[in-house]
Amino acid sequence: MTQTLQIERANHLKDKPDVSTIKFGTVFTDYMFTNKYTPEYGWSEPSILPYQNLQLSPSCQALHYGQSVFEGLKAYKNGDDVLLFRPDENFSRMNKSLSRLSMPEINEENALNALYELIKLERDWVPGGPGQSLYIRPFVFADEPFLGVRPSETYQFNIILSPVASYYGAQLSPTSIYVEDDFVRAVRGGVGFAKASGNYAGSLLAQKKANELGYEQVLWLDGVEQKYVEEVGSMNIFFIRDGELITPKLNGSILPGITRKSIIQLAEYKGYTVKEEAIHIDTLAEDLESGRITEVFGAGTAVVVSPVGKLNIHGVDYIINDNQVGPAAQELYNDLTDIQYGRIEDPFGWVVKL
Repeated sequence: MTQTLQIERANHLKDKPDVSTIKFGTVFTDYMFTNKYTPEYGWSEPSILPYQNLQLSPSCQALHYGQSVFEGLKAYKNGDDVLLFRPDENFSRMNKSLSRLSMPEINEENALNALYELIKLERDWVPGGPGQSLYIRPFVFADEPFLGVRPSETYQFNIILSPVASYYGAQLSPTSIYVEDDFVRAVRGGVGFAKASGNYAGSLLAQKKANELGYEQVLWLDGVEQKYVEEVGSMNIFFIRDGELITPKLNGSILPGITRKSIIQLAEYKGYTVKEEAIHIDTLAEDLESGRITEVFGAGTAVVVSPVGKLNIHGVDYIINDNQVGPAAQELYNDLTDIQYGRIEDPFGWVVKL
């Protein structure tokens, strides 16, 4: 059922920042979307309000029992148009996360319409510089003031917006990754496939460890045997092996990334052979040593494509492609970002123009 969206205008609008100088996720636009859930009325009172702090009880259930999920997507500037990339996929995935955490699912059509109205209102915030975009953060959390281990009865669904610069600047730059041997991110049957806030909290200690060892990212192994490659903390992982594009198959503990899905579809469209399979970490090391693997790169909303120049496995550093950006990573990055920014034709119908 379509609901009437209320809009409260701000008395004063903020000055627009120089996006090239700001840190990711630190500046927010004038407005936000909010929607509340109660057992009596379901999701009701959808509103666009001036960006503001939330009022929460100290006993708010999300703070104590972790019922909280989120999404991340972007809006892009193309002349006078604003483009969104596969927003329906984000709200579809959000509902899968909500279902797993025993939270009420949102109406995806209403959520999309609310997002479109919010972006239209904030279209002047979508930056037009090279690689710049407007980051979109939808999130749902339990807000019932109750201390008890059961699903909350009330929830909030909000969307906030933040202008961001290009992750890399003018060109791609290879990153370094440490394969984590001690900690695990998720197990099958758990919430690894969901974009649950707690998944990220549980990854921070390993990330700190990797940083202290001189690496930028963590590559997680499976939580049962700790032998099979799963994903990097903020992105899915891909390999070029014998000229084919290889990525770990989804198994319930890997986030089904929308950029991952798009890379697979785009690569197949361009003629790559794409395989989703279980990748043993020792086999990966052997293939790096022998030269069968010539490229490694991650894929996610923030980075789009992130080439990997150095990978540490069991204490051994493997340098990939002389720590240079590989041709497949560059090609897929160029083509996908050209589609996102409307610079080339979108053969898949992924882009929504506002």
